[in-house]
Amino acid sequence: MLYDEGAQELLILGATLQEGARGRPFYVLEPAMIYRVGIFVDAGYLFAQGSTCLAGSKADRTACHLDPQAAVAALLTAAAYSAPDAGLLRIYWYDAVGRHGPTTTHDAIAARANVKLRLGFLNNQGQQKGVDSLIVTDMIELARNQAMSDAVIVSGDEDVRVGVQVAQVYGVRVHLVGIHPARGSQSRALLHEADTTIEWDRSVVSTFLSVVTATGLPSPLAKPADYESLLASGTAAMANAADLQAVCSSFLLSLTAAQRQELTEHLRSNQSLPGPFDKVLLAHARTALGRYLDEQEKRDLRAMVRASLGGLPEQQNNNL
Repeated sequence: MLYDEGAQELLILGATLQEGARGRPFYVLEPAMIYRVGIFVDAGYLFAQGSTCLAGSKADRTACHLDPQAAVAALLTAAAYSAPDAGLLRIYWYDAVGRHGPTTTHDAIAARANVKLRLGFLNNQGQQKGVDSLIVTDMIELARNQAMSDAVIVSGDEDVRVGVQVAQVYGVRVHLVGIHPARGSQSRALLHEADTTIEWDRSVVSTFLSVVTATGLPSPLAKPADYESLLASGTAAMANAADLQAVCSSFLLSLTAAQRQELTEHLRSNQSLPGPFDKVLLAHARTALGRYLDEQEKRDLRAMVRASLGGLPEQQNNNL
């Protein structure tokens, strides 16, 4: 903007005095720099590397439990460390969705203040598609529009690097967050492009992510040599019930306090187990018994879990 009057007010606003044609002075009012930080989270990386950090190997998403409030707190802490003078623009959470649509975790994330959920899709092989391109596009557009001064990225994929490069051309400083061991889980080229790097260790990851594992499960239970004759007499049914009760007990012991509380609260008003817990429960049974359960055994095992946690009785559940 060019001005040749109101000089005092313009100088207060930060305008600079320049000399124009024929020596006539004019004032140039530059747009104020906006110090805001955008946070970009690749949920696929967060769950995969987070579960590796906690359990020693990548866990299936259904075995992972995320605390959205604690995750947001960890992200804000990383942003405050990397860009202490910048206010929050918002958190962008990127994930892939399957044919059944968004999950309860997606809904919980989307409901958080200052969080924007951005979804790609899962192909038939369970691979996420379109997520990296969403991250890159958002970073470039926000940088080009001068909407942020800093970007905090939780990712390890080299495909994000082009977004980092273009954002830096527009003057954005990029801070990369990795999960231990970051050097082994993030692209070297991406690490080299970042202005600063942070590594979350187990103590940080465990504040917002937990993994249900089969640790502590009994070894597969062998059937007695005379199992078929026992089955005919009905004795095997009683032995099978004891096996299922052992699976139920080991499953409940494997849960964290937060997971147990979540499941207990759910069963106070619902007749069925939440999908993620149910999948882990059946996986426990396969590991302990060395076989798949039949439909009646599945119903019996679920009923044992509900009874142990004070949930609705089986006869009230017509869906099992």
